[in-house]
Amino acid sequence: MSGHEEAYKSALAGKNIPIVTADDKWKLLFGEEGATPEINAMAKELDELIDRQSMYKQKIRDIKRLKKTLLDEVIVLSDKLNSGDKSAGKELDDHKRLVKDCNSEMEELEESLIGLPTAIYELNFKLMLASMEVCYDKLHANTERINEIDSWLYATRKELKKQVIRLQEGETENFNLYSYMHQIFGPEVLDIFDMAYDPEREHRVRTTDLAD
Repeated sequence: MSGHEEAYKSALAGKNIPIVTADDKWKLLFGEEGATPEINAMAKELDELIDRQSMYKQKIRDIKRLKKTLLDEVIVLSDKLNSGDKSAGKELDDHKRLVKDCNSEMEELEESLIGLPTAIYELNFKLMLASMEVCYDKLHANTERINEIDSWLYATRKELKKQVIRLQEGETENFNLYSYMHQIFGPEVLDIFDMAYDPEREHRVRTTDLAD
């Protein structure tokens, strides 16, 4: 285990870490491209360990129920044997043998269970770290892209303001020039020089173009 994993494990000691694959939202962390082959392999192994643990526990529960039934029947058969029913002897011996088999099988299953919780915790912990690493990489990449776009928008807005001011200055200058020429030379002279100009119309057209 790497130094980072050891540090995280120490910090998370005693805290309940949920089984990541048990949450349907876990797969959503990786988006449309899905998880890496390494993460998928760990997830598959984790699910197999959990299934094995569940299977062993269920077998133990089933054997305990069978053992209880056998013990109840042993009491009945013992009473029959003590009452002089010799035919109950063989059946009683079979039941005692089956009870012994149940004890042996439960002992084997419990031994198999001993290492599973630790193995599941370790693998789930590694899978959690691998998943978080993917998420943090995406967060950092998205943050860089967001900052780039934000900078571009800031620069664009700044440039746009400059251009709007230049546009307004140009319109104002044109309007003033046309007004002065109209007042000084008169409309007939302007018509001769083909200088018909409507400042209000030009402004309306430009405003419509900007809106589009």
